[in-house]
Amino acid sequence: MASSLETTFSREWLRRGALACALWPLSLLFRFLAAARRAAFAAGLSSSERLPVPVVVVGNIFIGGTGKTPLTIWLVDALRAAGFRPGVVSRGFGGKDAAPREVGASSTPSDVGDEPVLIAARTGCPVFVGRARAAAGRALLAAHPEVNVIVTDDGLQHYALARDVEIVLFDGRGVGNGWTLPAGPLREPPSRQRDFTVVNAPELTPALAAAVAPPGATRPSMPAVSPSVAPDAARQAGRQAATWQMRLAGDVAERLADRAERMTLAELARRSAPPEAGQGTGLRVAAAAGIGNPARFFGMLKAAGIEAQELPLPDHHDFKDRPFAHLQADFILVTEKDAVKCWQIEELRNDPRIWVVPVSARIDAALADQIVEKLRGRTPA
Repeated sequence: MASSLETTFSREWLRRGALACALWPLSLLFRFLAAARRAAFAAGLSSSERLPVPVVVVGNIFIGGTGKTPLTIWLVDALRAAGFRPGVVSRGFGGKDAAPREVGASSTPSDVGDEPVLIAARTGCPVFVGRARAAAGRALLAAHPEVNVIVTDDGLQHYALARDVEIVLFDGRGVGNGWTLPAGPLREPPSRQRDFTVVNAPELTPALAAAVAPPGATRPSMPAVSPSVAPDAARQAGRQAATWQMRLAGDVAERLADRAERMTLAELARRSAPPEAGQGTGLRVAAAAGIGNPARFFGMLKAAGIEAQELPLPDHHDFKDRPFAHLQADFILVTEKDAVKCWQIEELRNDPRIWVVPVSARIDAALADQIVEKLRGRTPA
């Protein structure tokens, strides 16, 4: 039932149909309460803690997955390349404890959440989880005093932690129907100010860039990945108005049982092609994704030439229901986020059909330069 409701709302939130219109009065109340809460923190009526190191928030206003984890990993690597020593704070979806705890080599997704496990494995930097991000940040700095910048994976609306840079991430769905919950998919209105706007999409059209940009933002010139510089007034206000494009790219699949065993997606596409197509052997391929927007993963595989049976699963799916037990497939492709949970289940860990497709964020390096300049207290040229 929950999955059916999620599918219904995901569809309705992309248009202003009868259901969305019926819920519109409630969305006005939600928008008012969200604005009042943010204003309370801005006015000092609610306390917001500032940590002794700069804080960068990677978040979204579109409910569900937009690609925050790959962006966080990209940002950690970019900051490290610029000479910073970053750490990461996350709430840890599904984690058992509210108190801050470090993500270690023995941590499991059920303990700390799937995304923190993936971030720690991919970056090698300190990662702490906790429902109170400020407390998690303090614990991280106490355990790792060398850390001089904290990246928070999600937490855009967690105003109890003061931040120095806000990055708002969208995907190809833009702002949906443009309404806030429950009539639309937005936690806050599109007009919400931020430092940087990033769109996770294979193509950043002018219409999509205009839809996600805050008021007063300049429109990026084509090609869309090129940065545009904000007017002087916006720069003096400390806001970057450009819209940046992020592409998620994966070139290989790695067997879950042994990640050292690899196959390029191009080779898998060739082998899974019908025999009558030439060199194909007709191998059956399935693809499963328990992420916020499974269609994005399936679309990437299609772009690589792989025609797969698609198995969309709820975000943060735990795989304890054995979804592959009766699946007729020679290869089952999963995301890295799902792989960290599959690895915890012996039956899946030893299933030779399961292969992981790692993806990396590709973004114009100039975005990293501007973030670094802002963290260092200088205005980008």
